Amino acid sequence: MMLYKLSLKNIKKSIKDYVIYFFTLILGVAIFYVFNALDSQTVMMDVSSSTQELIKLMMTMLSSVSIFVSFILGFLIIYASRFLIKRRNKEFGIYLTLGMSKRKISLILFFETLFIGIISLLVGLGLGVLLSQVMSLVVANMFEANLTKFTFVFSSAACVKTIIYFSIMYLIVMIFNTISISKCKLIDLLNGAKKTEKIKLKNPYLCIIIFIISCLVLGRAYYIVTHGFLTLQEVTDVMKPIIMGAVSTFFILWSLSGLILRIVQSLKKYYYKGLNSFTLRQFSNKINTTVFSTTIICLMLFITICLLSACLTIKNSMNANIRELAPADAMFTVNMNMDKYYEKYSDYGYNDFQIQNSHYTAKEMFELFDFNITTYFKDYIEVNTYATPDLTMNHTLGSKLNSIRTQFPFLAYDTMESIMKISDYNKVAKFYGIGEYSLNDDEYMIVADFKSMVKIRDVALQNGEVIHLFGHTLKPKYNTCQDGFLEMSSQHINTGIILVADNIVDEEYLVQNHLIGNYKTTDREKIIAIENNINKIDKDSKANEYLLPSGSTRLAIREATTGLSAMVTFIGLYLGIIFLISSAAVLGLKELSESSDNKERFRMLRKIGTDEKLINKALFRQIAIFFMLPLILALIHSIFGIMFAVKVLEVFGNEQLLPSIITTAIVLVIIYGGYFLITYYSSKNIIKERY
Repeated sequence: MMLYKLSLKNIKKSIKDYVIYFFTLILGVAIFYVFNALDSQTVMMDVSSSTQELIKLMMTMLSSVSIFVSFILGFLIIYASRFLIKRRNKEFGIYLTLGMSKRKISLILFFETLFIGIISLLVGLGLGVLLSQVMSLVVANMFEANLTKFTFVFSSAACVKTIIYFSIMYLIVMIFNTISISKCKLIDLLNGAKKTEKIKLKNPYLCIIIFIISCLVLGRAYYIVTHGFLTLQEVTDVMKPIIMGAVSTFFILWSLSGLILRIVQSLKKYYYKGLNSFTLRQFSNKINTTVFSTTIICLMLFITICLLSACLTIKNSMNANIRELAPADAMFTVNMNMDKYYEKYSDYGYNDFQIQNSHYTAKEMFELFDFNITTYFKDYIEVNTYATPDLTMNHTLGSKLNSIRTQFPFLAYDTMESIMKISDYNKVAKFYGIGEYSLNDDEYMIVADFKSMVKIRDVALQNGEVIHLFGHTLKPKYNTCQDGFLEMSSQHINTGIILVADNIVDEEYLVQNHLIGNYKTTDREKIIAIENNINKIDKDSKANEYLLPSGSTRLAIREATTGLSAMVTFIGLYLGIIFLISSAAVLGLKELSESSDNKERFRMLRKIGTDEKLINKALFRQIAIFFMLPLILALIHSIFGIMFAVKVLEVFGNEQLLPSIITTAIVLVIIYGGYFLITYYSSKNIIKERY
């Protein structure tokens, strides 16, 4: 009972020192509950069966991510416990001096950890339940569910899972604390606060050399992920710049730790102004042991910034793409005339019946299976695409082929180009509500929206490369690709369509027919019924004898896009916020530990008459340096990381990147800035003179 009361008294007495610990635990519990409660929230939503399958897949992935997150939070809790034990070394030393056994000290820590765990779990779960209601609205909006059925949801499964995971973490912490106390010596506990790290002034010339080399290596890594993006094909190719960046980050921080003190000491006026010399010495006092941890924190912040920016961009861009890139209700494509080019062009793996029967348009094919297009579509168009082995990318790139092949050796240069009549493309453009074009008989143009391929094709177009097609020599009308597309999608996937005058095309080279239309109804349930009827064609007894049309509908694209964007968004937010909390918490705990160790130094400043405002200012600067150093380097990394993400995300579209970066910055300021302020005020409380 005495140990129980002593534990409660210790918690009350040190409550201000526990602020960051409590704050981190509560946030961790709340976030863990919120993301694991998503399945309970989605059960209440009225969505299609395909969307429900996507939600199940998302929850499976989130459950896997939760295991990883639990390890991160577990290590964070253990790290925080180490700080709290160190903070109270002298107290434990006094207990031992008064005759208390190590077993009883371990019991005190056991009760304290238990009380803190119970309180943080209760408060965290309460906050998590409230936040999960907000998340319910976000999820419902994302999946376009009916909000009229919204009700308060409590996930007992998520609650039990959170309690189990965090209970295991606290149990591990209790075991760790017991082992730590059992290994402590009385002399170390009593004198631990007096130990300081000896400042080792590194050779400045060595630091300068390592700094320059590290910057060059980092610059090379930046170049690879931005300008050399298309050469990154294998996992090892991607890992190379990542390893280069991580190693160079460590050595940049290592060299800076040796240079900063010497550089500032050479600036006499600044160094001896106010408490600058004291602040710098405080910063340098532990710098040799913080380089590695600062590197880890820097990299975690970098991952956080890139994760949040990328996942939010994907979500916003894909939602915007549906409106732009899926402007019709449905599009169906069927391969044609395969008996004419099957053996000559390539082996598609179709059977003989399919090859011989490949003379039906998409509309005719539907009619063969008693599905009348005019019954269900209010308007539609039919267009064709053509291809010939005499026009591949090898031919369209012309004299620029060798230089482009050197830069991008992996491209399929032997693939036949897709060719369309200008009248057919203009029918599509009018139907989609996008730009139409005109061509003379001796001209051609390329429409594309996949930016990497656009840049490659523009090299040839700007050089005025002519092409030879069906006995005609054609010159480019434009010196760049024009924006446009044929196939509906949620992504920018058009790598290039060659448009030519109608009379140029040889009908013998017709390879695909496309049917694009809008339904007579806008009712979701009726549209689902129509598309179910279309899907039944695959199960017809004679389906194996024909090349059935492949289709993409706006409803299917929207559902697939919503599921993918939700999955990416939630996983990105989950990991990003956890990484951010972990980084900020570790920095905060390190600084609280420093403040605890340096109480005597601040007391000496007061004894020599230093103003309290100057002391607080010095403390503020010291903490700001530790928080800003990894953040600044992480922000520099993130500039190039986001440039790399732009390349990766161009298939989705990156027009929504700026709003995503602004949102990420707001999250960073709130969480990281919040930890900074809590650390400062907690540290100020630690060094405060007690009367």
